[in-house]
Amino acid sequence: MEQQQSATRDEVTLKAAERAGTIALGGDLIVNRMGFGAMRLTGPGIIGPPADRAEAIRVLRRAVDLGVNFIDTAASYGPHVSEELIAEALYPYPDGLVIATKGGLERPGPNQWIPNGRRDHLRRVLEGSLRRLRVERIDLWQLHCLDPSVSDDAQFETLAEFVREGKVRHVGLADVDIDEVDRARRHVNVASVQNRYNVFDRRWDSVIDYCERQRMVFIPWFPLGAGELRSVVHEERARERIEWVARRHDATVLQVALAWLLDRSSSIVVIPGTSKVAHLEQNVAAAEVELDDEDLRVLAKAMA
Repeated sequence: MEQQQSATRDEVTLKAAERAGTIALGGDLIVNRMGFGAMRLTGPGIIGPPADRAEAIRVLRRAVDLGVNFIDTAASYGPHVSEELIAEALYPYPDGLVIATKGGLERPGPNQWIPNGRRDHLRRVLEGSLRRLRVERIDLWQLHCLDPSVSDDAQFETLAEFVREGKVRHVGLADVDIDEVDRARRHVNVASVQNRYNVFDRRWDSVIDYCERQRMVFIPWFPLGAGELRSVVHEERARERIEWVARRHDATVLQVALAWLLDRSSSIVVIPGTSKVAHLEQNVAAAEVELDDEDLRVLAKAMA
């Protein structure tokens, strides 16, 4: 009985993000499955500084207060702005905080993204991220996308170099299929895959299942459709079904969408992003929404 009471007390003291459970990134970095995506901390079109820098700093610090210990960013966000804000807000970093960043995209202007997988470019980006984040090694460095003008093997071998040099602990890939991941693994261990995925955009179901089998982390980007999930649900019956589930849990539609992702696979780490503390707290609270079999049946009908 005493052990049961102790366990109950421990459960009550869990921080909000911790209620999503944990996963071992790369087999050795334990992170909570409710993370934070730092792209939205930049200006319009993901270029330049945020309109409210002080609020962006508060968002990052509040995320850690809520138990978030996995933050996803990229050198291209701003560019550089997101990484600089993270260091300003959180350095020296608390124990256990994992900051994942990315390289491989150039930013000529707002909402413009140009692949660049050349070795010299990737190396410059990595060195810049190390400097801005004030670390000697990146815990998870992800290739933003494959550059069609550079051989895949050359890009994968560059990632392997980073690991051998001790500048990167674990490697991740974004916007890739299973065959591309398999080919990358001939050069370097792949700890994570980050593809677009949400409750109504399930193109990469097979990649999620693959990640689960291979004990890799799957990080869905655009998990909430950039806050526009309601507009994605065009069919009235589908909208009614997801709203019914939300009412059952006294939750929002977006919280249900995040809870569904967490339920979809134990390999998933969600990274909803925002530039407002209130919205951050709402997103993280989705970790406490526990969907039951009836909820999942109704949501399956909404997605059909």
